[in-house]
Amino acid sequence: METALLTTLTETVTILEAMSPDAAAELGQGYALAAAAIAVGLAALGSGYAERGIGSAAVGAIAEDEDLFGKSLVLTVLPETLVIFAIVIFLLLL
Repeated sequence: METALLTTLTETVTILEAMSPDAAAELGQGYALAAAAIAVGLAALGSGYAERGIGSAAVGAIAEDEDLFGKSLVLTVLPETLVIFAIVIFLLLL
């Protein structure tokens, strides 16, 4: 595993050395955007996982006491702020 990773990194460095500076800059920008997209996707997955448990607990709490609707709504929407922050950071990287 480590040998394959080292070989891949060595090949990548060799390719980058053979590239023109403009092409290398574009490749670096592409990697940055891909990393930002992966970060947004992982934030969305984490948010969805958190909302799964919060949503089911909120529905159960509302079924017992309807006065808890406001608190449940806030707690259900709270994980989505992570995705909003991730999208803002992604847009700043553009």
